Amino acid sequence: MKTSKRYAESEKLVDRTKTYDIKEALDIIEKMPKTKFDQTLELHVKLGVDSKHADQQVRGTVVLPNGTGKTQKVLVFAKGPKAEEATKAGADFVGAEELIPKIQNENWFDYDVIVATPDMMGVVGRLGKVLGPKGLMPNPKSGTVTMDVTKAINEIKSGKVEYRLDKTNIIHLGFGKVSFGADKLKENYETIMNAIIKAKPAAAKGQYIKSIAIATTMGPSIFINQ
Repeated sequence: MKTSKRYAESEKLVDRTKTYDIKEALDIIEKMPKTKFDQTLELHVKLGVDSKHADQQVRGTVVLPNGTGKTQKVLVFAKGPKAEEATKAGADFVGAEELIPKIQNENWFDYDVIVATPDMMGVVGRLGKVLGPKGLMPNPKSGTVTMDVTKAINEIKSGKVEYRLDKTNIIHLGFGKVSFGADKLKENYETIMNAIIKAKPAAAKGQYIKSIAIATTMGPSIFINQ
């Protein structure tokens, strides 16, 4: 596979035979050739659990101290006073049943997170087949099914991220932009890792964290000391 000159230059800075502490890794990323856009820093954590078992699921949310660098668009399913509250709190879109055909028939996905009041979950449930595969289905565990829509919107807008296992028992998420600099990125990284460690299921046996890697959108992976 042919790689770009920038990728090849970046790869030269990384020793594949070693793992780095997070500060070293972020310093390397700062030395990598710059791209025309502000790259996202991605975190990939492989866990020693089996996501097929309900008692070994790892899922939760955490508010990053320095945000994600991405403006999250929020859609809220709510009616009456709660719909008004959502609009005042800064929701980008607010609605109810009338949004069903727009999402189902028009493939409307101009938002990043969906929040719903509990009474609206019957309506939102009809969209399960469409929203589920995109990871957009509201969930009480992630704080997106709630009566406190103001709190939910504020947290999402200020840098709340959800972490969850995929089918290969890996958590993937972005934790900031390259432009943040090493100190802010380190703070975000440590906040997420602490949350993942605290979320260790009681049923997990053996080594919990198998590997940790970070990478920019267009760059090589760097493995981190555990």
